[in-house]
Amino acid sequence: MYQAIARTLTKSLLGSLLLAFGGSIAGLDSVIVQAQNAPVCQPPSAGEYLLLVISPTSNNQNQLRRALPGEIKTTTCRYLKDTVTRIGGFRSIDDANRWARYISSVVGLSAIITTRPTDSAQASASSPNTSQRERVSYKPERLGEGYAVLVDYYNRPEVANQVQEVVGGDVGFATYGQRPYLLAVYTNNQKEAYTTLQKLSEQGLSAVLVDSRKVLLLRSAVRLQ
Repeated sequence: MYQAIARTLTKSLLGSLLLAFGGSIAGLDSVIVQAQNAPVCQPPSAGEYLLLVISPTSNNQNQLRRALPGEIKTTTCRYLKDTVTRIGGFRSIDDANRWARYISSVVGLSAIITTRPTDSAQASASSPNTSQRERVSYKPERLGEGYAVLVDYYNRPEVANQVQEVVGGDVGFATYGQRPYLLAVYTNNQKEAYTTLQKLSEQGLSAVLVDSRKVLLLRSAVRLQ
């Protein structure tokens, strides 16, 4: 009798575990499929600040939409390896910053702020010294909690010279989402991070603000001669 009860309980427990495990796998597959099917995010227009809210699941995306006013348009898309909700139309970094804080406090989702400089800013910053060469120190490490401002240098190491002029200090070399970037600043001061992002954008540089915990620092300082 006790053996029969034990067999029944064992079958019931195994069935519950299989259902739970199957549900977890199905949920994971859904996230993976969604990321694969999402289109690549459209870049911001000149002078526009863009919020990319990391929202890998349908539940994340629905929560975000419910928290936003109906007139704000959102698009689900892919940025590097992340599924994000794209929110555009901001004309100042202060507006983008306010909405990023609101989304973080209300929905609990983190956002990347990116921008594209105006055409005049791009023109004023398009004269790099191509004769310069990179000298680096190599010390890979994962950054801690805080904010990282990264600059896409488009395989032109001499761009680090422009970044140095803006930040007034050493510029690092890092990866984010398996892509290389110049590290303009790493800080726990949110205001400092946003100010640096704005200054870099005004100089025609393609800068983004990200969660520093997702950044791998490869070189602590990039120097040009």
